Amino acid sequence: MAGRSVEPPPGRRAAKADRLVTEELPTEVAQLLQQRAAARAARDWVAADALRDQIRSLGWDTVDTSEGSAARPAAPAPTLDLPSLLDQPAGLDASIVVTVDDHPDDLLRLLRGLAVRPPKVAWELLVVANAPAEDLEPLLFEAWPGDGSLPAPTLLPMPVRLGWADAVNLGLRHSRGGVAILLDTSLEPVGEIIGPLLAALEDPAVGIAGGWGVTSGDGRDFVDASPGLVDAIEAYCLAVRREALRSVGGFDPHFRFYRHADLDFSFAVRDAGWKALRTDPLSFVRHVHRGWEAYPPDERDRLSKRNFYRFLKRWRDRPDLLSGGV
Repeated sequence: MAGRSVEPPPGRRAAKADRLVTEELPTEVAQLLQQRAAARAARDWVAADALRDQIRSLGWDTVDTSEGSAARPAAPAPTLDLPSLLDQPAGLDASIVVTVDDHPDDLLRLLRGLAVRPPKVAWELLVVANAPAEDLEPLLFEAWPGDGSLPAPTLLPMPVRLGWADAVNLGLRHSRGGVAILLDTSLEPVGEIIGPLLAALEDPAVGIAGGWGVTSGDGRDFVDASPGLVDAIEAYCLAVRREALRSVGGFDPHFRFYRHADLDFSFAVRDAGWKALRTDPLSFVRHVHRGWEAYPPDERDRLSKRNFYRFLKRWRDRPDLLSGGV
């Protein structure tokens, strides 16, 4: 599936149907799904995760909601349909990458802020439509001027929902900018924000920068950091130079939930030889973060802990990457 630059449509289209499977599941998948539901009810997360992986091996993804669990055909490997452009030289100064699952009004708010105060460099906007319920094409042009003053957005539509890291990687690997900038739809730009991010990367030693960063003395407890060199950049607003992105390949696809994926990515960039820099405060208003609020408290805590254990498994023996140096 190729990305496309979209033109203004005549009007908003009807919402797409729910993409969860409604027809009868294969018997083995249905039985495993029932076993997994029982394991989750018993809070046996190890068994639940093992059953999820077994279902995945049969070509199905599990989908957990407040009403229970369902299954849908597993998403195809994103790199099969959309080859990476990272090996090509940069063709623009910056690429802004936004992923959208649902809540299109959040995207509209972000785009309106960008349209009012666009970057003063050569840039592009890539929107990964991660199987949202609503068609995003008409919505893009509710905020985007139709006079050609801004580059036409590139829409990367997914027929089934990908994990967080896979969706982000899809946009990053299709980017053409010397710097790729992730922006979360919880952010509302109220000033020019791309210039300060590019300025932070003018230092060739800096590979990753952003408006929020964290530090740690032990690799387990991370705290908000002041502007300057940090241990990791938070993915709400994260800019990475093309060479650094190329060297690490993107976010670890095992991070299907967003929490702590930015820690892992930041440490990978720094392990490859670059520094991480938190900028001075950027001109954003922060709103509700849907990726957190969409999950019940116990489920998001479980997913956060699992992701943090993954981070620790990879980086706990690297105190040289900590600002505390312990």
